[in-house]
Amino acid sequence: QVQLVESGGGLVQAGDSLRLSCAASGRAFSGYAMGWFRQAPGKEREFVARIAWSSGNTLYADSVKGRFTISRDNAKNTVYLQMNSLKPEDTAVYYCAAKKTVQLAYDSWGQGTQVTVSS
Repeated sequence: QVQLVESGGGLVQAGDSLRLSCAASGRAFSGYAMGWFRQAPGKEREFVARIAWSSGNTLYADSVKGRFTISRDNAKNTVYLQMNSLKPEDTAVYYCAAKKTVQLAYDSWGQGTQVTVSS
């Protein structure tokens, strides 16, 4: 597993923006995909977005499409999640994850960062 550390969460009002960061250990990430997931208390973990490290191909959940943007910084081995027009429904613990693109499941996970959106 690679080491992943999230940061950037906090308490904001509806309509505000946040940028989450995920710093990864210094491995070769070509052939990897990096994803963001979230989980609220009493609910299942859900997929938010992912980016293929080499190609930059992105994929978003319908619930965040048009509001969230995932990106990467190759020099810093860091993945970002820019979250705009936040809604109370976005309140959750957000997790960064990594996997090889040919694998089905993510097998490296960060500790999570709390995002709370008040109405």
